[in-house]
Amino acid sequence: MSVSKELIHILRCPETKEVLVEASESLITKINEAIEKKTVYYRNNLPVLVRIDGGLLRSDGKFLYPVREDIPILLVDESIVLDDAYSENTVTK
Repeated sequence: MSVSKELIHILRCPETKEVLVEASESLITKINEAIEKKTVYYRNNLPVLVRIDGGLLRSDGKFLYPVREDIPILLVDESIVLDDAYSENTVTK
């Protein structure tokens, strides 16, 4: 993922204004594996069908905003729901 650190530093969750942090490579790998199995969903309950290049994790760990082609998708309905399967310490700071 090539979103600049300066940009990540100023971005916030559009819903709660919480800090967003870059998701770890291991979390992105897990999510992409789940996407291939069609077991991961956007917040609007539609399945995620396209792999992500990276992600910005909300500080509470409940949602991930996908990054595709170096562009963060900061739409609440298109945030990816994270359940307990993703609850390991996968956030890089």
